[in-house]
Amino acid sequence: MITLSVVVPIRDGERFIADALTSLCRNARHDFEFIVVDDGSVDATGDIIEDFRGDLPGLTMLRNPAPVGLADARNTGLSAASGRYVTFMDGDDWLAPGYLARLVEAIDGLGCDFVRVDHVQAEGRKRVVHRAPLAQRGAVLDPRDAILPAGVRTMVDYPYAWAGIYRRSLRDLLHFPGSLHTAEDRPWIWRLHREAATFAVVSMAGVFYRRMVTGSLTQVGDERQLHFFDAFELVFKDLEAEFLPKAARNFCALLAHHLEIADRFTPALRARFEERGAQMVRALPAELVSDSVARMSAERETTLRALVPDLPPSPHVRVRRDREET
Repeated sequence: MITLSVVVPIRDGERFIADALTSLCRNARHDFEFIVVDDGSVDATGDIIEDFRGDLPGLTMLRNPAPVGLADARNTGLSAASGRYVTFMDGDDWLAPGYLARLVEAIDGLGCDFVRVDHVQAEGRKRVVHRAPLAQRGAVLDPRDAILPAGVRTMVDYPYAWAGIYRRSLRDLLHFPGSLHTAEDRPWIWRLHREAATFAVVSMAGVFYRRMVTGSLTQVGDERQLHFFDAFELVFKDLEAEFLPKAARNFCALLAHHLEIADRFTPALRARFEERGAQMVRALPAELVSDSVARMSAERETTLRALVPDLPPSPHVRVRRDREET
């Protein structure tokens, strides 16, 4: 019987996949399976994966003849998984030795639907630990209680699917919106926290997340970046009123971030991005957006108000200014 399925999507990752698979070798157990999904690679990625068949027990490679994107590549791996639990690793990241066994021990001990963990951001030789944004550790909680408050960073602001372990019995809650080629983790984490029954956060940082990789979607400025808006349309769809302020603040902050780095877009794509952004901002309650924007840095507030000049000032700001004037 398989205890843990590890799903690893990869596309054109010949520079990094050996490091990823070597780290899995250092985590292997007879009851673990490793499902690597080669998403239409045209380099030597598939050959390197094949080279590990003798070294990594439980390795399965699935090939997509043409790229389908990260979301559907993960879904392909999920469909082939047979473990009681499932976790994810991106093909350009790596794991600390023994990390997967500790993950299984954590969720076994807590008995909840899913467990989230910290991670290590790796950029060149630099290593920085990023903590999951929940102070309470090792306690079983209601995932809905970790969405709010709106004004601080919460668990829906920590969407990394690979920073955790999940019961495969969650089934559809673990599948990603296949229509998205970027930001697929945003509606995924919101749905997981809205619909799962129990979760916990534990202090464990065994995933090494490689940043600033050339060709990664965070570095690319093509039309796939427009899927950011499709992702948040899914977040807002059927969202309970109590969570709307959080989702609006989340969306506005990320929109401002994308606009700050919009130089990666062509002029035509930037115009489309700004038009779509303005449309979505105007579709949200104006007072809610105004309040969210007013609580950001001055630079981000200026960026968003330039995008939507007719956005009214926040009532909170008006109160503060009235008091200052008197």
